[in-house]
Amino acid sequence: MSDYLGKDIPKLGFGLMRLPKLEDGKTIDIEQTKTMVDMFMDAGMKYFDTAYVYEGGLSEAAAKEALVDRYPRESFYLATKLNTHAQGCVDEATAKAQLATSLERTGAGYFDFYLLHALGKGNYQSYADYHLWDFIKEAKEQGLIKHYGFSFHDSAEFLDQILTEHPDVDFIQLQINYADMEANNVQSRACYEVARKHGKPITVMEPVKGGTLANPPKRVMDVFQAADPNASAASWAIRFVASMDGIITVLSGMSNIAQMADNLSYMKNFKPLNEEEQAVIKKAQEVLLSVEQIPCTSCRYCTPGCPMEINIPGVFGAMNQYLIYDNLDGAKRSYGWNTEKGGKASACIQCGQCEGECPQHITIIDWLARSAELLEN
Repeated sequence: MSDYLGKDIPKLGFGLMRLPKLEDGKTIDIEQTKTMVDMFMDAGMKYFDTAYVYEGGLSEAAAKEALVDRYPRESFYLATKLNTHAQGCVDEATAKAQLATSLERTGAGYFDFYLLHALGKGNYQSYADYHLWDFIKEAKEQGLIKHYGFSFHDSAEFLDQILTEHPDVDFIQLQINYADMEANNVQSRACYEVARKHGKPITVMEPVKGGTLANPPKRVMDVFQAADPNASAASWAIRFVASMDGIITVLSGMSNIAQMADNLSYMKNFKPLNEEEQAVIKKAQEVLLSVEQIPCTSCRYCTPGCPMEINIPGVFGAMNQYLIYDNLDGAKRSYGWNTEKGGKASACIQCGQCEGECPQHITIIDWLARSAELLEN
């Protein structure tokens, strides 16, 4: 494998966005977090990922207490992120102030990896308007950050545009998992290929798709069990991504000691998937595709003419979370987010304009009715 930034960093990273909580469900369990950090460090792992907005800022504070205050600074890598949609970020000054706040919260002195957070078409201009690309370059020159990049949630075409406009970024962070490799709304494979084309190493988020691939549909789990009854579903997901070329590390948002122990059991002495194991993943992908789901490609041809302004692709994305992964709670949360600014599925007046526009010939009216019945109750 050719040289690239971070090639010697262990392939499991600790994502500090789903930290364990005390009984109130809000306060971070700092003692359990310390134990998890100790397990991680003892196993030779080094990469920790937080963000200005994680846990309302408490994630960065937890990183200080559980990690920075207890280990030599040169013994680990710490990443955090600047977000123009963060609470209180209203102009260029408040956006730039996030770096100083993050340094104060963590006490880290500098960040090894610093990211502009969750770039997509909806917020990309704000990062330019606030001159944040120049800001992070200046921060690197000042020694406040070692490497800068961005995390990304949009199309491969848009990623290509950003990397063409900003060819000097050191790395990028992408959502990659075996379930989303060909998904039209995530485009894991296409985004990965764009990153490789531009020669950018990658930190990976959502390798277990928000936890859904730790408990995949039974038919998928049966595929994994037949191949190796002792391997967890999460291990297949994380090892799949960690086996790809150009990966700095794979972030796992671990929430308890048991998850940490499981991840370390196969990542402490990581071995890339062999040919037979890659075939198992391919079979699991085929089984996933065979599960009933709405064949929506998020082209959005259906939405401009909707008189009720229903976010039809967003509704269907939430519905698929239930259909494919049997994750009703997650589907309802996703449905709530996707119908905040517009009509709910139940608002459909069955005018049929959407079905006339849909290139996939989806029975949209019927699916909206099913979505309303399931996700609005």
